[in-house]
Amino acid sequence: MYNRKEWKHVFKLDPNKSLSDDQLDQICQSGTDAIIVGGTDNVTLDGVLDLLSHIRRYTVPCILEVSTLDAVTPGFDFYYIPMVLNSKEKKWMMDIQHQAVKEFGHMLDWNELEAEGYCIVNPEAKAFKQADCSMPDDDDVIAYAQMAEHLFQFPIFYLEYSGTYGDPELVRKVKAELNKTQLFYGGGITNETEASQMVAHADVIVVGNSLYEDFAGALKTVAVAKNNK
Repeated sequence: MYNRKEWKHVFKLDPNKSLSDDQLDQICQSGTDAIIVGGTDNVTLDGVLDLLSHIRRYTVPCILEVSTLDAVTPGFDFYYIPMVLNSKEKKWMMDIQHQAVKEFGHMLDWNELEAEGYCIVNPEAKAFKQADCSMPDDDDVIAYAQMAEHLFQFPIFYLEYSGTYGDPELVRKVKAELNKTQLFYGGGITNETEASQMVAHADVIVVGNSLYEDFAGALKTVAVAKNNK
């Protein structure tokens, strides 16, 4: 059952990285609220389909985060459309999305699409460089969150540290600005302590890279997030 407002924990799988079938089984049965499939580079249709076919054996909701049109395929519960608020190029906020609608609008179920207002705050991250982002200070991030909530009315504001652990105090400040818009935090969560620290402020924590670096540690973050009230 897809009820994003009740989520606390999401795993993010990169089609360009490898996990064993047994590891994928453990992820799908871990108790995580959902699995997002998405990545920055070398995201192929074959890679997406391979993950989808495995996840679909289980009841956990699966979402495709659309980063390239070539890898879009039916079969996911939802499709998240990233809109990079701190990009210096309009195409990452509007043009790529426009092209997607132009090509696939006739076959889209609009009830299955949700926009993510992305703010990427790690200048060393591939996504930061690819989207040609400007590095925001704390006031910038808070303003982007306010825009996501009040101006664009995005369902999700995604604070992305992408591979590095972020500032819990900034996450707390961002959350204080959001009411209807849900705060997703992603970046650098590798253990139970970090998961507990971030889920205390963010609505949902996204755990991705650590699955490929410390699998056992990543799995332990589920219970921490789900037990947080």
